[in-house]
Amino acid sequence: MLGDDAELTAAVLAAQDGDETAFRTVYRSVHPRLLGYVRTLVGDPDAEDVASEAWLQIARDLERFSGDADRFRGWAARIARNRALDHIRMRGRRPAIGGDETELTGKAAESDTAGEAIEALATDGTLSLIARLPQDQAEAVVLRVVVGLDAKTAAETLGKRPGAVRTAAHRGLKRLAELLGDDPESAGVLDALPPQRGTRDRAVTSASVTQSVTRTQKDV
Repeated sequence: MLGDDAELTAAVLAAQDGDETAFRTVYRSVHPRLLGYVRTLVGDPDAEDVASEAWLQIARDLERFSGDADRFRGWAARIARNRALDHIRMRGRRPAIGGDETELTGKAAESDTAGEAIEALATDGTLSLIARLPQDQAEAVVLRVVVGLDAKTAAETLGKRPGAVRTAAHRGLKRLAELLGDDPESAGVLDALPPQRGTRDRAVTSASVTQSVTRTQKDV
């Protein structure tokens, strides 16, 4: 198990025993990526509120969770997705985020640590592109690349088969490569993304996104 994963797993276990400091560690580790996922679903104006609702449920149901860091990320993403879909149903439709590919300058959100602010900068600019994808592709890309889930866990979160998630991620990455090709100055945007997790996954950069056009779906 990777060092960060081991630390998150230990923090989750301690938080389940009522350790508030451990819960804050869990929050700081997972929240930035989770918030990025929520933003692709509900848009910037409502993302913080929806994410807060998700964390209230995570805190309430934490004692019933069982698993390691990867499973926790997937479990948290599933809760966040359910809260986001409830919000969309109440409001009526999924919003557009970041009108066009020129909106690539990210801004740091309020954060407990410098690391979170840096991660927010890395993902915000890219979300304006990802949000232009069809929802199934956007979710697959964010869950795989930003949240860091493997195909199986992402599929469980979305209620789909792993193969369908891989296909959606492949198509989404292909479209992102096209958008990046339209704006060469944005080529470094994906370089700042956190690496994908999973034994078969590779870090995704603007170069690897472009290469994904010629890769088979199973390699995504």
